[in-house]
Amino acid sequence: MAEVHVIGQIMGATGFSESSLLCKWGVHTGPESFVISLVDRLVAEIPWEVGILQLSEKDKPGINSVSSALPLICSVTLGKRCSLSEPQFPGAAWKLLSGVREGQTQVDTPQIGDMAYWSHPIDLHFATKGLQGWPRLHLQVWSQDSFGRCQLAGYGFCHVPSSPGTHQLDCPTWRPLGSWREQLARAFVGGGPQLLHGDAIYSGADRYRLHTTSGGTVHLELSLLLRHFDRYGVEC
Repeated sequence: MAEVHVIGQIMGATGFSESSLLCKWGVHTGPESFVISLVDRLVAEIPWEVGILQLSEKDKPGINSVSSALPLICSVTLGKRCSLSEPQFPGAAWKLLSGVREGQTQVDTPQIGDMAYWSHPIDLHFATKGLQGWPRLHLQVWSQDSFGRCQLAGYGFCHVPSSPGTHQLDCPTWRPLGSWREQLARAFVGGGPQLLHGDAIYSGADRYRLHTTSGGTVHLELSLLLRHFDRYGVEC
């Protein structure tokens, strides 16, 4: 199998009106975001109670979440079982050999200038059988007030570069704006609207229907090492 090693850091963020920023991040290679999207849409189209009622008694005790019941609901609504290992899921050929797919930075309050420094390390080692589902980095920037309450400052995503070497990335962010009442409430008491479906971060069809406002920019430095891609006819 070909291998991809991603080494780098989330350096920090600039351009945010809020202070005391932190960043939640995750690297997705296809199946996770595809399943999340499928779960959201399946539950939206098929009432949860209807799905449960169609399950046999022997299947019910093992259900503790929507995602755990998804293969069973698929089996009774679509007439077949669903499996993450099946090839119809985009990016199912990717396997994480080492590293952590998601994490969170510390909170940083800029003292000089407007850049929040995180220097949060990223170290991931993937094995893959194909290029479909190339890794992409999902980012959520949050601000923290003096009471320790967090509110959303911006969503963003960017694809991991596909060429070896060191890359400097700037990821712009945005957040849902909401109604004028929600904007007023956010200004005085915090909070604000958040996405119900996480796949809208990278799905243009859903994102373009939202009323949004731009946020700041997250700065990253990523280095890539590619191995054995020449065996599959891919020049690096």
